[in-house]
Amino acid sequence: MAFQFNKTNPFVEEVAEGVHNLETDQLKVALTATDPTDSIATFSEITEPLGDDNFVGDNPFNITTTSSSQTDGTYKLVCEDLTLEAAADTGDFRYIVLYNDTATNKEVIGYYDYGQTISLLAGETFQVNLDQSNGVITLN
Repeated sequence: MAFQFNKTNPFVEEVAEGVHNLETDQLKVALTATDPTDSIATFSEITEPLGDDNFVGDNPFNITTTSSSQTDGTYKLVCEDLTLEAAADTGDFRYIVLYNDTATNKEVIGYYDYGQTISLLAGETFQVNLDQSNGVITLN
């Protein structure tokens, strides 16, 4: 099931001022139970993100970019879906925040609201659907 991506307001200015290189920068997700709001700017503003030690893998929150291109003035960023596996019981989360780990202040790009509280038991998985057809982000 795909959920609508909500870009943050600071992201618009950051793109115009060259903070992000969405083709090459390392994007990551953070999971939180607290609504990040449209004004959130940096990773440090995310309230109580779940730690990666609760999940399997060295960098379980890394996103892989598969394409970054524009056609007829519309830019589209496509990333692989991400499957997270709980190494231990996780805390609750509802929001998946996408941020740029390469950028100086780990600027937030936007977030998904899954509409309900989610928690995982050790061994359970959760798929972050990054919309292979329409892309994570389109800009025009």
